[in-house]
Amino acid sequence: MKRKDNPSILFVCLGNICRSPLVEAVARRRCAEAGLEVALASCGTGNWHVGKGADPRMRRAAEAVGYDLASHRARQVRADDFSAYDWVLAMDSDNLEALLSLRGHRGTEPELFLRWAGVASPQEFPDPYFGDAEGFEEAVALAERGVDGLIARLRKG
Repeated sequence: MKRKDNPSILFVCLGNICRSPLVEAVARRRCAEAGLEVALASCGTGNWHVGKGADPRMRRAAEAVGYDLASHRARQVRADDFSAYDWVLAMDSDNLEALLSLRGHRGTEPELFLRWAGVASPQEFPDPYFGDAEGFEEAVALAERGVDGLIARLRKG
């Protein structure tokens, strides 16, 4: 939620069961380790996974390196999210377009997470959902790179 003293960030993917909850978990732990107070959340542009936990393949890949997604429950983005968060960060251009349509001309303008975080390549966070276990492991590494850039940007102010 928007705060004057501590920033708030909403991460958004398609179903809120793979990429965005992963990035939220990585950011939550790494921001705490860096001593940064940031309000973090995630959601999806689609509604078919609302109330469900993170994809079991993503949970396994994340847990293998110490990120806990067990308590995550998917939710769908809401129009009021654009006024509630300082940054709304989409995982890819399809979700960015969906967010721009929902937002209209109100509130925070959504951006691509990796570009916002200063990651040169890739600009879009690939969706591992239809791939194999290796894609989920690669997603964890990319989330860590992106969050490193996020922390650097937050420290700059």
